[in-house]
Amino acid sequence: MGSGQQRRVSLVVLLSTCIVLGSNAQDTPQDYLHAHNSARAEVSVGELTWDDRLASYAEQYANQHIDDCNLVHSGGPYGENLAWGSADLSGVDAVKMWVDEKVDYDHNSNTCAAGKVCGHYTQVVWRNSVRLGCAKVQCNDNKGTFIGCNYDPPGNYIGQRPY
Repeated sequence: MGSGQQRRVSLVVLLSTCIVLGSNAQDTPQDYLHAHNSARAEVSVGELTWDDRLASYAEQYANQHIDDCNLVHSGGPYGENLAWGSADLSGVDAVKMWVDEKVDYDHNSNTCAAGKVCGHYTQVVWRNSVRLGCAKVQCNDNKGTFIGCNYDPPGNYIGQRPY
């Protein structure tokens, strides 16, 4: 193989590696944990740890929505946050969407602002939740990205404060 051909092969391998690595950017267990634990640290709540059992549950449920990308909660035994993006939404961006609800949460009254949603945020920072598992699927027919995170023990109990 000539040196020009070797360089082309090397370039193809390098570009292929970059594409594969880039497509998984911000979707690793550590990415999900860091995004969650940063928000939890802001309110002095202990860190979550990754749980493969929860991740498997999240993956199985996400795969049930690979054809429709509908944000319908599983009704399972865990706390759950779901996100959808029309393009390739990253796990970190999904967590950011949930954490951005913080501005609509009033800790003193333990309520959301009128007409606003903040339950995704309160689940992220729920003091008693200690395990996390998340999954992401690209929905068929370019319907977007479905991301689910599950929390154990679950949170968002009426009348209880997240922290």
